[in-house]
Formats: sequence, structure tokens, C-alpha cells
Amino acid sequence: MKLTKEQIQELYKFTRQHFVEHFDVQTELVDHLANDIEQIWTTQPNLSFEDARTISFKKFGVFGFMDVVAERQKALSKKYWKIIWRFAKDWFQLPKILSTGLIFMLFFLLCKTKYAEYFLFGLLITLASFGLYKSFLLKKSFERRKKRNGKKWMLEEMIFSAGMGSFSLVPINFLNLFNLTKFSENMIYPNWLALFYAAIFTIMIIIFYIGVKVLPKKAEQLLSENYPEYNLTTS
Repeated sequence: MKLTKEQIQELYKFTRQHFVEHFDVQTELVDHLANDIEQIWTTQPNLSFEDARTISFKKFGVFGFMDVVAERQKALSKKYWKIIWRFAKDWFQLPKILSTGLIFMLFFLLCKTKYAEYFLFGLLITLASFGLYKSFLLKKSFERRKKRNGKKWMLEEMIFSAGMGSFSLVPINFLNLFNLTKFSENMIYPNWLALFYAAIFTIMIIIFYIGVKVLPKKAEQLLSENYPEYNLTTS
């Protein structure tokens, strides 16, 4: 016995009622539930749809769908950073490597001045403030997209909100780097430390730029690449 379209929609509604908000995760769970219910009906053909659904749902354990959602988030977080790396690699190839080299040299020269700590600290605060501002704007953009499409995708939320939240905190975490040194205010960093800071800040600037500028602009392309059904549901 096969499920009807109405029953499939009931399964989507069922996943939403159990706190699964993202359409891609809903689809994964609905597909699993539908296959399992049809398998249950092969041995218990007189069982109602609701009872078969209950039996299938209980197989997920006491936490229901939450473990599946957590695993999906973990898997997509890895994919998200792979996407970041994909775009970051462009900055180490011609012609962008020239810009990368200039950024690195600028940081290195600044780190060799007696005002290095003041500059780096000010840059971190500036990036943190700008990150929070962009996070707010991207979240508003995400809400508009969700309202327009009627659905939200987990990777989409990472691009427009969850991902930006982590970027906003990255500069704050780097403040701890200053505690690794015991230099006085006016001491010039040695070459090894200047190189280290220059590399860290160069990479951070590149990742920050990709997060706030590149990925949001590439959202449609990235979602289409990762979700074959994306164009069908948003057209």
C-alpha cells in the first residue's frame, strides 16, 4: 500500500509539530517515515495511517527527531566550512593572491610598529561591531526570503544567520592571543610573532569577507547545488 499525497502532507505537518523547522530535514524525515509506514503495512495491512505513523515515530527514541536534526546540523556545518574553504582557495591563486600578499604585508608592517597592539585590538573591535551589524542585516534578509518562499533550509539559515553569528564571535576569541605575549605596551613584536599575527589576521579578513559578502550573494547557487529540489520548491 502506498501513501497518498494527503498523507505525505500530513507527515510534513507532523514533523513541523515536532519542532523540525527546516524543509530539507523535514523532507528527509518524511521520506524515512513514508518508507517505514509502507513497510509496516506489508505485515499489518489493516493498521490505520495514524497508528502506523506512531509505530514508526517511536523508533526514533525518546528524543524523537531531535537526534536527526542534530546530526544534520553537524553534517551541514562541515559542508558549510568546506564551502568557505572553496572560496578561500581563490585568494591563494592568481590574481587574488596579489591582494592576499598585500594584506599580509600590510599587517606585518603594522605589527612591526610600537602601536601594533593598539591597531590589532582596534581592528578586532571594529570587525566584531561590523559583524554584529551585518548579522542583523543578513538575518532580516533571511526572514524576507523565508516569507517569500514559505520554507527555510538549514544551509540557507547558516549562510544568512547562524554562520554570521559565529563570524561575529571570531574576533572576540582572538583577543586571547594578546595574553600569549608578555610584552610591554611599546615593545615591537619580534619577526616570528609579527609573521604569526599577519597570517592570522589575513586569513581572518578573508574568511570574514567570504562570510558577509560572497556567500549571501551566492546563496541561490549554493542552495541549488546542495538541494536538487530547491528550484522546484521556490519556482
